[in-house]
Amino acid sequence: MSEKRYQTILFLRQDKVVRISLNRPEVHNAFNSTMIRELANAFKEAQEDESVRVVVLTGQGESFCAGADLNWMKEIIRYSFEQNLKESTELAELMHQIYILPKPTLARINGATIGGGNGLFSACDLAIASERAKFGLSEVKIGLVPAAISPYVMRRIGESAARELFLTGERFDARRALEIGLVNKVVPHEELDKKVEEVVRVLLSSGPEAIASCKELLHKVPAMTDEQAKAYTAEMIARLRISQEGQEGMAAFLEKRKPKWVKE
Repeated sequence: MSEKRYQTILFLRQDKVVRISLNRPEVHNAFNSTMIRELANAFKEAQEDESVRVVVLTGQGESFCAGADLNWMKEIIRYSFEQNLKESTELAELMHQIYILPKPTLARINGATIGGGNGLFSACDLAIASERAKFGLSEVKIGLVPAAISPYVMRRIGESAARELFLTGERFDARRALEIGLVNKVVPHEELDKKVEEVVRVLLSSGPEAIASCKELLHKVPAMTDEQAKAYTAEMIARLRISQEGQEGMAAFLEKRKPKWVKE
C-alpha cells in the first residue's frame, strides 16, 4: 500500500486499485482550481501506471462534493471572460479525462453531492451511493448553469430528467437518483464499502484490455453512422480475438480455468 498526499486530495494505491479521495471535509469537499488540477494529475498518474486496474473516487467526511468552493467563487466573480474561460476549460478537461480513462472508474458517493460534484461522479463508469446521499443541480439558483458537467449528467439521466433538474435546481434523494439513472446502485450507508469492494472485485475479474476497448466502444460508437460502426466494431473484435489477452481469455474459458489476469 502506498499513499500520496496532495493539498486537496488523497491518493492511495492498494495493489491494483487506486483510491482518490476529495480531502476538504471542512468545506464538504467543495472544489477549487487547486483540486481540479490535483485531480487531473492523480487520474493521469493512475492512467500511466500499467499495474493499476481500477480507480475509485470518493469524498472524505460526510459529503462527496458540495460543488464549487465559495471562497473560489469570490475570486472568480472578479475574473475577466478570458480568466473564466481558462478555469472552466480546466474543469471541462478534467471531466473528459475521467470519462475516457481506459480503466474502469467507480464513484463511492458517501454523502451530499451538489452542482459540479455531480459531474465528477457522472464522468465515472459506475456510481454507488449511500442511501444518505442527497443531490442537487442547483446552479440556476445563483444565475449559473451546469455547463461543463452537462454532457456527462445528461448521458446518465437523459433529456427529460435533465430538463426538470437543470431548470428547477431542486434537491433530491438517493432513491430518486437511482430511478433516473444518475447512480447505478443505492445501499444502506453501513454497506457502502462492502458493495464498492464487491464491484471492484468484479471489475478486476475482467480483462483489462477488454475493458479499455469497451470504454472506447462506448465513447465512439454513438457518434458513428451505421456503416462506420459496422466496420469499426468488426475490426475491433477481430483484433481482440488474436490479441494475447483475447487468446488467453478464450483458452481459459474452454479449459474451465481462471484467466491469468485473475490469478496475478
